[in-house]
Amino acid sequence: MEKIFLGLGSNVGDRKSYIKKAIFFLKQKIKNIKSAPIYKSRAYGFKNQEYFLNTAVSGYTDLPPEELLKFIKDVEKKVGRVYRFHWGPREIDIDILFYGDLIYKSDNLVIPHPYIHERDFVLKPLCDLECNFKHPELNKTIYQLLKEIKENFIFEK
Repeated sequence: MEKIFLGLGSNVGDRKSYIKKAIFFLKQKIKNIKSAPIYKSRAYGFKNQEYFLNTAVSGYTDLPPEELLKFIKDVEKKVGRVYRFHWGPREIDIDILFYGDLIYKSDNLVIPHPYIHERDFVLKPLCDLECNFKHPELNKTIYQLLKEIKENFIFEK
């Protein structure tokens, strides 16, 4: 079993409901899930859209990385994600942030998440879960990475 960290976000409809539903489905194949608080943040990428609610979860899985990605995409479909356009609004978005200390690159998946060090709205909930977790490539803790970037999230739980 590997310890994993996932990022969840929603900016369409009943955002909290979508996040809670996703966590419910994730529990089918991820054990001992712990959730961070849910934070409100500005949109990332395409800026002209509603605010996001973001959180992170940690847990353990025996799914290999590509199977975990497939499972996550299935969860997004079950929750009701509709693809609109790149960086566009979404009912739920689930990203694999870390998979233990694995460094993995394929056509479909990059672990650790390639932009995690730029995204405070991901790092803040991750820090709530495990501030001292070290990024396996950057060799910095989540706390150190969070302190290096300008905070963009809105402090609402």
